[in-house]
Amino acid sequence: MSFITELWNYIITTAPILLLGLAVAGLIHGFITVERIKKVLGGNTIGSIFKAAIMGIPLPLCSCGVIPAAVTLRKSGASNGATSSFLIATPESGIDSIAMTYAMMDLPMTIIRPVAAFFSAFIAGILQFFFNDFELDKDEEIKTSCCSKTKKAAEAPIENPFKKGFKFAFHNLINDISLWLAFGIVLGAVISFAVPEEWIGSLNGWGGRFILLAVGIPLYICASATTPIAASLMMKGLSPGLALIILLTGPATNLANILVLQKYIGKKGIFINILAIAVVTLIFSVLVDYAYTAFAWPLSFNIASHDHGHGAAWWESASAVILVAMLLKGIFQEEIQPRLKKEKAGCH
Repeated sequence: MSFITELWNYIITTAPILLLGLAVAGLIHGFITVERIKKVLGGNTIGSIFKAAIMGIPLPLCSCGVIPAAVTLRKSGASNGATSSFLIATPESGIDSIAMTYAMMDLPMTIIRPVAAFFSAFIAGILQFFFNDFELDKDEEIKTSCCSKTKKAAEAPIENPFKKGFKFAFHNLINDISLWLAFGIVLGAVISFAVPEEWIGSLNGWGGRFILLAVGIPLYICASATTPIAASLMMKGLSPGLALIILLTGPATNLANILVLQKYIGKKGIFINILAIAVVTLIFSVLVDYAYTAFAWPLSFNIASHDHGHGAAWWESASAVILVAMLLKGIFQEEIQPRLKKEKAGCH
């Protein structure tokens, strides 16, 4: 099988479910506003921490895009615990990444991923509740780090939630994740095509767990982009538990956001969050490997069980073409066009 065929297999397997996930993400965004979340998450209670983790699971925001929303919540009265819970649960999971997990992997991993994200967020919030008494300077301006295109939260005129959701999903959201999603799909195809199984299998064990944690925590890759990478590595012999580390740590934290967030939850708060993510991820990694072995769950991934290289249904091919067009549009509008404008301005 050629690399192009492998890449097309990844795209055509992912596209229909991802487009559906984007549509659902748009509906969620259209009807669940930051103002509504603020009303639910106010106050320093364990209940607000629990609700922050639950509400964060389906929301389609990356670890950069979630910062303005989370800081708005913090400045509106949300506690360190609720803010941290929301900050972790939201980028680790999302309706778009859950849809991609189902499209490329299997049902157990589709369920395990948001469950693990919930526990890492909730436990981090509980630890913040008991051990972090940091007080926020409410005059501090909301800033972002790695996603410079993310705008400061502001009052906006009321608009139709369906129109608002459609625009968010198929313009803002896909543009934000297009570069990393394309990178993840291409890298997944490269791994599947070229990386030897023996090398991937050598990562299994505690040494590999700590290596993936050390790499994943400071680096950034969005939740949707981690899915094809993790799926490819598992097909090459990586254990499901180690793949889960990739799915959780890359989206949850990155070095740039760590430096920004210490202004809002304190250095102790940052340490607590990283510790909670690392410990909970390691525990779930071990439990997942045990579950797949003990219950003999087959690694019957959708990406491997369907040969879409020939005879794909028309709607699968159409979805793939639409996804490729959206990714190219997003990369051009968010990565290439701003640079062209900057160069043009420099010429004058």
